[in-house]
Amino acid sequence: MAKKRPQTKAQRPQLTEGEIPVVGAREPCPCGSGRRYKACHGRAAAHAVTELVQRPFEGLPGEGDWVALRELVPAATVELPLKDGLPEGVPSVTLATVLPMAWPALRRDDGSVLLGLQNDTPSGDISRDLADTLLRALAAEPGTPVQARRAPADGPRMQDLLDPQGTFEPVVHSGFEFWVPDPENATPEVAASLERANAAAIPTVKLAGADAAYWCETPEKNHLRWVMPYPEERLLDALARLHAAGRSSLGEGTRLVGSFRAHGLTVPVWDLPSGVSAEDVEKPAAEFADRLAGALASDAPLTADERRARGGLTNRQVTLS
Repeated sequence: MAKKRPQTKAQRPQLTEGEIPVVGAREPCPCGSGRRYKACHGRAAAHAVTELVQRPFEGLPGEGDWVALRELVPAATVELPLKDGLPEGVPSVTLATVLPMAWPALRRDDGSVLLGLQNDTPSGDISRDLADTLLRALAAEPGTPVQARRAPADGPRMQDLLDPQGTFEPVVHSGFEFWVPDPENATPEVAASLERANAAAIPTVKLAGADAAYWCETPEKNHLRWVMPYPEERLLDALARLHAAGRSSLGEGTRLVGSFRAHGLTVPVWDLPSGVSAEDVEKPAAEFADRLAGALASDAPLTADERRARGGLTNRQVTLS
C-alpha cells in the first residue's frame, strides 16, 4: 500500500476582533475557528444587540418625561434639537408618542420628521433603535414612512444625536390630530386610524409645577403618576417614612397606592377622587415634593412602622420594562 502523505493545514489568516465581519449565522466564522458564526463571534454580536439596557434614556435632558411619554402618555409631541443642527431640507424633528399605523418614523411632504416613541423595538436598547430610525428618517424621501429594523450593535444612540444642552418640553394633546397637517383631508386609512386612536386616548395633563408628573382621568377615578429620578431603594425608604407618618397623600380622598418601575426609574402612583382635576393637584404635588426632599435627606434607620409601610409599597410594585 502506498504511504499516506502527511496532511498539512493551510495557514489561516489571523483576524483581530475588530476585523471580523458579520456573516450568516450558519456560515463558518471568518475568524478561522471552524465553528459556525452564531456559535463563535456571532454569539457576542447577538448578545450586544439583545442585551437589555436598563436605563435607555439616562443622560438625555428630561429622562423622566422620556419614560412618561414611552409608557404613560397617549398623545404628546416634543421638538428635538439635534447636536449638529438640522440637515438641509429638514425644517424640524419632532418626537411623538405614537404615529399612524404604528410607523416608527415619518418624513412628511415638507421634509419635517416625526419619530415615534411607543413602538416595539427589536433590540434591548430603545435609545439605539430610535437613533437608527431617526437617521434613516432624515435621509428618507419626503412623504414616506420609515420601517422598523434592528439597529447595528455599534450604531449611535439618541444621546449621541441630540443636543445635550437642549430642552425637552413635552406638549400633551387631547387627540392625535398632530399626525397630519390637515386632518380634514387625510386619506381614509389615516382618518380611520386617527379616529380609533382618539377614541382610545385617556385624558392626560402634565403638571406645570412638578417634573415628569402626569394626571390622567379614568371612568372610576383619576390618578397621578409621577416619574422620579431618585435611586429606587432610597426613594422607597423616603416614601415609606412619609406613608407611615400619614404624609404621603395629596389631599383629602387621595392615596399613594404603590409604584411601578419603568426603564430604570420608579413611578409612584396616587389614586385621586374623580372630581380632582390636574389643576387641583398642582399645589398638593408641590407641597409633597418638599416633604419628599426632607425624607430623602434622612439616613436614619427605618422604624418598625416605616418598614411595614415600605413592605406594603414594595408588594404593590410592578415592573413595566
